Amino acid sequence: METQRKETFNEIIQGETPVLVDFSAEWCGPCKMMAPILKDFAGRMGGRVRVLKIDVDQSPLVANAYRIQGVPTLILFQKGQIVWRQSGVVQAHQLEHVVNQFESAT
Repeated sequence: METQRKETFNEIIQGETPVLVDFSAEWCGPCKMMAPILKDFAGRMGGRVRVLKIDVDQSPLVANAYRIQGVPTLILFQKGQIVWRQSGVVQAHQLEHVVNQFESAT
């Protein structure tokens, strides 16, 4: 029986598919507001973008590496590069626009 190795964060963001990372925390009210927005966004986008959620309290090294100072902070990675970043609650249609903008630029 094969055991499947979990991808590392760096492997995920280096991939061909754009990755939207939601840096959040359990205690954060606006972060809780982002959960249904991201679910809606992921549903709209299908497989065109991966959505990851990272809890800054559980993954402080990753949060520090990307200088996360407030939550929620959303970062869009394309082939390992940060192409967009914003803190605060962002609506699904805005996220869709951002991804479409960078898809058409490639």
